[in-house]
Amino acid sequence: MKEEGNNEQLPEGWKWVRLGDVCKKIGDIDHKMPKQETTGYPYVSTKDFTDDLKISFENAKYVSEEDYLNLSRKIKPERGDIIFPRYGTIGKNILIDFDKEFLVSYSCAVIKPDRDLVLSKYVYLYSLSPKIWEEIRKYIVETTQANVGISSIKRFEFPLPNIETQQAIVSKIEELFSELDKGIENLRTAQQQLKTYRQSVLKWAFEGRLTNENVKDGELPEGWKRVKISEISKVVRGGSPRPAGDLRYYQGNIPFLKVADVTNNVGMFLTTFQYTIKEAGLHKTRQIKPNTLLLSNSGATLGIPKICMIDATINDGIAAFLDLDQRSNQYLYYFWESKTRELRNINMGAAQPNLNTDLIKDYNLPYCSFEEQHKIVEGIESRLSVADKMEESINESLQQAEALRQSILKKAFVGKLI
Repeated sequence: MKEEGNNEQLPEGWKWVRLGDVCKKIGDIDHKMPKQETTGYPYVSTKDFTDDLKISFENAKYVSEEDYLNLSRKIKPERGDIIFPRYGTIGKNILIDFDKEFLVSYSCAVIKPDRDLVLSKYVYLYSLSPKIWEEIRKYIVETTQANVGISSIKRFEFPLPNIETQQAIVSKIEELFSELDKGIENLRTAQQQLKTYRQSVLKWAFEGRLTNENVKDGELPEGWKRVKISEISKVVRGGSPRPAGDLRYYQGNIPFLKVADVTNNVGMFLTTFQYTIKEAGLHKTRQIKPNTLLLSNSGATLGIPKICMIDATINDGIAAFLDLDQRSNQYLYYFWESKTRELRNINMGAAQPNLNTDLIKDYNLPYCSFEEQHKIVEGIESRLSVADKMEESINESLQQAEALRQSILKKAFVGKLI
């Protein structure tokens, strides 16, 4: 075992070593995997790693034992080993804490600690610490995606105390992380409660409860009525010049809105665009004026409303509400926001989710005077503004919690935690 020359001061009795010196093996599997079968060893990759750093075998393929034995490089993870993705999702490391025979993609290194020298949990926690990124940056290779070789991982400098100290560090980290995780869980619960509250505010708004205290269930306030969207607006779909990207039609000076323009912008109003067309493409699309309400009606992000504030054209993934009294724009904006989840649950019988304009036209809208619509919008925004501030505070707390987690790990591996 070779002591290394890391300049960072360690406590007495600690030493800097190479990670490879405290492991029985650090290796990966042959890049050229054999034919995948329906039985044998489950074969997983980083796409099977969950957000809580576990492995899901739900979509695993299989490699036969015979094919595995014939590989030029082979390694099988076991309980106590660490799976270390070495390119792509670097840092999403997993400690194997179960008994199951399986294989892992060549994109990952399997780290097998020498249990006589080092605790697996100690190595694993080190692999999650800021210290590991100092080592990764020394050896990372930038190609189409950053990657770290097996030989480089073996050279990672590693702070090594005796086993008793390792156990004390692991115990202290787990104690602090347990407290931290409880706090994070409470913050996540609060986030979910805020999401529910936002939906409730929108639901109350279109039941008339924000402006009328004594509304009976299933009834609308006095003076309200239910109208079809087609009664107050002409619903049209956009169009796209074909073939897509044809320079006869595209890259001009006329804004051409796609679904991404509607869904990527934060807030109620749309004022920017990414794509343009030429005058030759106008007869193949739909022109809209400023203050036009839009609704994404195609793809996984359908059901997102936006009020467009510019002269533009729209593609066929967007519906526009023409001849709508602009005094109702914001009221309908929030109405469609309240229906986003419902719209996405509608099965239109196609692989690509899509809302036809007839469905949109037939939607029933609780309708009231423009004056009351204005009051409802104000009521929604005042409540959602409070929720947004709370959400911002929660996000800051979550960031602080993650920073604290990293601080704990950083201190742990230079002997400053115990």
